[in-house]
Amino acid sequence: MTVFSNHQIVLTAIGEDRPGIVSELTQLVSDCHCNIIDSRIAILGNEFTFIMLLSGDMSAISRIEHTLPLKGMELGLLTMMKRTASHKQSEFCAGYTLEYTGIDTPGTLSKVTRFFADNQISICSLKSDTFDEDEHVKMRCEIEFNIPVDVDIDTFKVQFEDLSRTLNVDYIFRRIR
Repeated sequence: MTVFSNHQIVLTAIGEDRPGIVSELTQLVSDCHCNIIDSRIAILGNEFTFIMLLSGDMSAISRIEHTLPLKGMELGLLTMMKRTASHKQSEFCAGYTLEYTGIDTPGTLSKVTRFFADNQISICSLKSDTFDEDEHVKMRCEIEFNIPVDVDIDTFKVQFEDLSRTLNVDYIFRRIR
């Protein structure tokens, strides 16, 4: 078993979607002796987007930094990298997902994320999109978050209920951890 050191780098790639891009990028990571710690892929419009958190020793991280730009050009991808360190999770009492839907209205996501920020709650992941239903464009969003130990979840839920009425969205909270 290979042990990877704590050196980490975030790699992003954006370009026109086509079969084989993921294979090419993951092969490059493997060839550079890096390990994929976390990754996300999405198709946004006609664009393929890939973000990965890689780990490896200093040599492996340097190798990926030097080879990715050329491989990205070869594949027609816009790439970016940033060195980072392991995430230090703060203390929390529970993890939740919030799913909400409603008529697509400009500013809704901004108001929801502002509500989280005002309550000192960091968002772990967020996915949102729109869809057609009953002659309306509707939005849906799923947010994963952890409740810090000093935040009262019941008060948070009551305040979100008020916000949901203002924004005219239906929602569900689910405890996930």
